[in-house]
Amino acid sequence: MLLELLIDAFPEGTSLPRSTYEAKKVIKALGLSYEKIHCCPNDCLLFLGEKANDEVCHVCGSSRWVIKKQVDKEKKTQDEETNNVPIKKKKAAKVLRYFPLIPRLQRLFVSTKTAKDMRWHEEGRVKDGLLRHPADGKAWRAFDERYPDFSSDSRNVRLGLASDGFNPFRTMNTTYSTWPVVVIPYNLPSWICMKQSNFILSMIIPGEKSPGNDIDIFLQPLIDELKQLWGGVDTYDASTGQTFHLRAMLMWTINDFPAYGNLSGWSTKGKYACPCCAENTHSKWLYNGRKYCYMGHRRWLPEDHTFRYQKYYFDGSEELRMAPEIASGSNVLGQLESVKVTLGKLPNEEGKFMNNRKKNKKGKRKRKRQVLDEIGESHEQDLGTMSEARCDAMKWWKKKSIFFTLPYWEHNLIRHNLDVMHIEKNVFDNFIGTFLNLDKKSKDNLQARLDLIDLGIRPELHPQILANGKRRLPPACFTMSMDEKRTLCQVLKDLKMPDSYASNISRCVNLKECKITGLKSHDCHILVEDILPLALRACSPSNQVTFVVTEVANFFKAICSKVLDVDELDKIQNRIVLTLCHMERIFLPSFFTIMVHLCVHLVDEIKLGGPVQYRWMYPQERFFVRLKSYVRNRAHPEGSIAEGYIAEECLTFCSRYLDGVETRFNRPVRNPDPLTNEVQRLYLFSSAGRAIGKVEDIVLDDKSWVQAHRYVLRHCDEIQGFRQQFIDMEKRKRRRHTHLTAQEIENLVNEKFHEWFDKQVMKADDSAISEKVATLGRGPNKVAKRFSGFIINGFRYHTISREENMLTQNSGVVNTSEIDGVNYYGRLRDIIELNYYGSFKVVLFKCDWVDVHHSSGIKQDEFGFTSVNFSRLIHTGEKLEHDPYVFSSQVEQVFYVQDPHHQNWFSVVKFKPRDFFDMGKELGINEASSLLPPNVQNINEDEHPNWIRIDASEDDTIGI
Repeated sequence: MLLELLIDAFPEGTSLPRSTYEAKKVIKALGLSYEKIHCCPNDCLLFLGEKANDEVCHVCGSSRWVIKKQVDKEKKTQDEETNNVPIKKKKAAKVLRYFPLIPRLQRLFVSTKTAKDMRWHEEGRVKDGLLRHPADGKAWRAFDERYPDFSSDSRNVRLGLASDGFNPFRTMNTTYSTWPVVVIPYNLPSWICMKQSNFILSMIIPGEKSPGNDIDIFLQPLIDELKQLWGGVDTYDASTGQTFHLRAMLMWTINDFPAYGNLSGWSTKGKYACPCCAENTHSKWLYNGRKYCYMGHRRWLPEDHTFRYQKYYFDGSEELRMAPEIASGSNVLGQLESVKVTLGKLPNEEGKFMNNRKKNKKGKRKRKRQVLDEIGESHEQDLGTMSEARCDAMKWWKKKSIFFTLPYWEHNLIRHNLDVMHIEKNVFDNFIGTFLNLDKKSKDNLQARLDLIDLGIRPELHPQILANGKRRLPPACFTMSMDEKRTLCQVLKDLKMPDSYASNISRCVNLKECKITGLKSHDCHILVEDILPLALRACSPSNQVTFVVTEVANFFKAICSKVLDVDELDKIQNRIVLTLCHMERIFLPSFFTIMVHLCVHLVDEIKLGGPVQYRWMYPQERFFVRLKSYVRNRAHPEGSIAEGYIAEECLTFCSRYLDGVETRFNRPVRNPDPLTNEVQRLYLFSSAGRAIGKVEDIVLDDKSWVQAHRYVLRHCDEIQGFRQQFIDMEKRKRRRHTHLTAQEIENLVNEKFHEWFDKQVMKADDSAISEKVATLGRGPNKVAKRFSGFIINGFRYHTISREENMLTQNSGVVNTSEIDGVNYYGRLRDIIELNYYGSFKVVLFKCDWVDVHHSSGIKQDEFGFTSVNFSRLIHTGEKLEHDPYVFSSQVEQVFYVQDPHHQNWFSVVKFKPRDFFDMGKELGINEASSLLPPNVQNINEDEHPNWIRIDASEDDTIGI
């Protein structure tokens, strides 16, 4: 219907397709299509190549087609024998939808808009030693050195692969899991590299069960294309007008930790769960908690560190071992030679499939390791009869990953990435669950205390039997009283943050029950880095707990920076190792899940792969939400996603050839840059931006007019000579040997200079002064514009009155003095635009500034947090000599968190705009280093960690 309507609307001769079928033919001719590949329903193989015409899986014997069960009434026996009868119209039991990679990479070079960007990593990237892009990492450089023929052409593509499962139905009452596989080209500039419009959907692995360890079966078509791309394919480059030999390589995979095991083949559970420590993983089985804990972080300390010899404060043993080294790809291949596994969910001796685990009499699942031979027959083998090498390898390897069939894979320095997103979330869950004693999330319970008895450590925390026969758990140093829990929850409930910085976290807080539920990964990211340390200052049971939480927050904030100095990374690594050791002294062994341990390896991966923004799951998770929105037919979710993606891909491709049209590819960000260059030139001091809300015309009173105009004059370089002439004149008026102080000179300039300057300009010859100086001498029009909101430099500002009834806080500002570097904190009171009679304009912010020169207005605690008092203000604008205005371009945004115990005091939280990318033109190495959080005052390493709370009351004890 729509196509017919468009044909009637356009002039005759328009070559529009007349039907959906014709439209799909056009799309397919552009290479915008996908293939349907039939799969074994048990994930044993793909019906591809030599097996394309097979009817039955030769591994498990399952039919390729959907089978329905039909009862033959004539042959019905006492046992009701059932026969399987094929459906008349054959329907594949399982279909993999594969999107060919080669034409999609070639299409990046067809458009001149993207062809040039594909060389940016070599030709446009600033190479100053800082980490801003994966190309700055050691892994990228090492690959260039090993394969100079590949790196000689900057158009050759570096790829990343991301995969994870999601429920396409937006409902929790089903466990359906669809697994898309996404390919990311890393040649592109930082500001577009991780945009969804540049992601390439490679395949959609069908549900309803996740592929698990059998994901290699589905990756075969992609691996075949990657092998072909390693050899090269002829491609046309629109930017040069020539054909070249395009090559591509896969750098690494991006995934959460369970998918890490599926893609790498490493067993990410159990005794050897850490893929970096590998067989040297330090783990202990907690018999009462029924799980492993992962500690042993003293191995990363210097050899002579005092912590290594403290038995009593740790797990009861000295630590003399060194930190384990990460195995190279060649060593991994050597281990995998003894691992023989047949993929697929094969039937066992009882005819049931291996993924249907048997349960024992108590209803608990039994785990039984089975080793399968190459021809697919399932049988159990006695591990004692296996060779020692194979027996050891089978403890930590589940399979040999299909990626090792790529000729270069073993030489990649980083093959699979640890996902910082999920690590942050799990660490935060451990903290908040333990502090609030949440059910099933707290790491302090009876089982955890009984494990202390088994380990023979921390007798003060062992369960106690009271005189009345009741039992209790002594309150630990991290145990919060009910009042402290309420305070923590109240801080989170009252929290207001800037627009687009985070979701409304207050909705997740239950004050009555002191619970926090429904947090997303990004909420945990914000809370653990910025909010939790601030909240703990007001309710923490001990300073040592606040210390370690603050250090963990500083660590995550540092490694999540978009610009990193390699030298600073070594300091960050030393700090997190020491912090983890302090945590071992404070928290119980059950606290140390594998995700807590993985923090010790994140810095090493950053050195290899570059900033975490290119290797974590946030962009992919948002992309999966987009894919989920394509589901229109719930009976065929994968088909709906495939068709929706093809339509979206077509629109994105065509949009690259359209100018002046807003598309998903060029859609402005939430807080866009100001207008055009012509408009920006009308504004002095780079103060141009985008106004928000209603624009009012106001008449400035004399005092406000003088204060605003005076501030403009003070910052104009063109009138420096006039200012010095005025100062010399005032000095001559004084008696001989009378000297003016700097403050007296400043007061004179504030009070009289603007009037004197106006008279001087009026007397001067027009040819002797510039037009700009003459306009400045005349002053601005008293009729100005007033805004209630303003967007500039990626920040969205609101006045105090505008955000009064909002759930966000966008009025906080900080201005750094150019003279002494002092930070002036304030709140945005008013926004005005001065008009110098059409010659130029200036946007000014009028703020309530805190008195930062006295301790009654600002303070900094031992944890490095700055707090300000808004009952102590300066430059309020009430007096003529006050200076309440600043240029809109001079401030950065902050937000404030109220101290629950002191109403007028607020803690300051600084942040960078979401779409800010420092590409080396504004910040140098020294400035980049200053982005790292300050070091927190260390705890005395020889001091007893005080495991038990002395100030706890009987009501604060944990009953059993």
